[in-house]
Amino acid sequence: MLATRQFHASSGKRPWTFYALASLFGAYLLFLYGPMLVMYLLSFQGPNGGVTFPMVGVSTVWFEDIMRPGQMANIPVAFERSIALASIVSLVTMVVSVAAGLGFRRRFPGSGILFYLAVASLVMPSLLVGFGIGLGFKFLGFKADLFTSALGAQLTWTLPFGLFAMFAVVNRFDRSYEEAASDLGASAWQRLRHVILPILLPGIIGVGMGAFTLSYDEYARTTLAIGSRNTLPLEIYALISSATSPTLFAIGTVTTTVSFCAIGITLLVIFRLQRRRSGRIVMPGRDPGIRGAAPPPEMLHGLPGQARQ
Repeated sequence: MLATRQFHASSGKRPWTFYALASLFGAYLLFLYGPMLVMYLLSFQGPNGGVTFPMVGVSTVWFEDIMRPGQMANIPVAFERSIALASIVSLVTMVVSVAAGLGFRRRFPGSGILFYLAVASLVMPSLLVGFGIGLGFKFLGFKADLFTSALGAQLTWTLPFGLFAMFAVVNRFDRSYEEAASDLGASAWQRLRHVILPILLPGIIGVGMGAFTLSYDEYARTTLAIGSRNTLPLEIYALISSATSPTLFAIGTVTTTVSFCAIGITLLVIFRLQRRRSGRIVMPGRDPGIRGAAPPPEMLHGLPGQARQ
């Protein structure tokens, strides 16, 4: 086997397994993005076209229908609701996940039970979770609404994933930087603000984007706890069950484009933060593999006077 690998390496030829796995990966990409490509193409269907091929001309009339009052439900308003709700869910998920990640760095009595209770909602059927929240609000005499019961229902979906991601990020955190700040006289708040959060920031942004994505297209947990103001997924489902036209594809094209733009901007921010963090952590003339090296002065900006000297 080793001789075969050496032969392929010396001859410059790839083994047949490479092409087999590459073909499998290509088929996976086609299966994943093929339906999206069809949706993009059919969203530019001509005015007399339908929801299937062949296309009857090319136009943007179906995109105009999205903004036309009284056409295809109230998509712009539902889109604004989804963005607002997803933003709040993302913010709450980031705050709770960071607090939990920092709190679980040390073991405490009942930490295991508390962790499993926090992620237990993932193993429950989504419809039952939404139904239980809606029923609980009705039993307590509260009105189900977008930013109350629906917010709680979506948090039961986003928080467990946020906790998993933040625990992984915090476990890779080198506490020698925090210890160095403490030795230089930093308070707990200064360690959190100037040392811990800047290092964890790329992971925190990732948790926020993950929560935003999960909330933005969530349907099952929201449908029974939303009240009278629908989000975009609920409006689209209502359109699919009542009428079908290329406007649905136009809606999908617009929302997917917005999602890709948001993901691209977030990745760009994360990459820039990581480059800044790498430039700050690795000091000139120091071995980056040495643990316990003191952080550079820039990271300790804002600490007490003796820490900045």
